[in-house]
Order: sequence, then structure tokens, then C-alpha cells
Amino acid sequence: MATRLYVGNLPFSATEDEIRTMFGEFGTVEAVELVMDRETGRPRGFGFVQMDAEGAAAAIKKLDGQNLGGRPLNVNEARERTARPPRQRRESNW
Repeated sequence: MATRLYVGNLPFSATEDEIRTMFGEFGTVEAVELVMDRETGRPRGFGFVQMDAEGAAAAIKKLDGQNLGGRPLNVNEARERTARPPRQRRESNW
């Protein structure tokens, strides 16, 4: 079964291929997803890697805190998003 990892504090210049190669040293990488800003289309500095469980454990151990592009990576197992309450619209005085 595959494990989904959160990879934070990525340099904005990081590419999916670069991340796939880095994590591929520890196991089989099934998917890499770098999160982009919806409005600007620029990277947001974090992403997700899906890989085999054994490789994921090794990648967390070796890559968490490692320097990439002058930034220390934050690598851990991704958590499911928690549901947020709906935003309330404020009445406009216009």
C-alpha cells in the first residue's frame, strides 16, 4: 500500500522530476504533486509524494531537515484534510 508524504519548505524552483529523483533513491515513487497558486500559477513551496511504505519511512528519516536549494525540507506523512466550517458572508453596507 502506498504512503502519501507531505513535503514542505520546497524552493520555488523545485521541479516534479527533481523531487521524483530525490525520493526515488528510497523506493518506488508513484506520484509527485507540487501545489501551485490558483491565481498566479506559481509554486506555493510544498507538495506531496506518494510512494511505497518502506521507502516512505526511509525518505522521512533521511530527507526531513535536508537542505534543498538553501531551504531545509519538512518531510512527514501527510494527514487528511479536516473539514472546515463554511465561510459566513458578511452583509455589505453599500
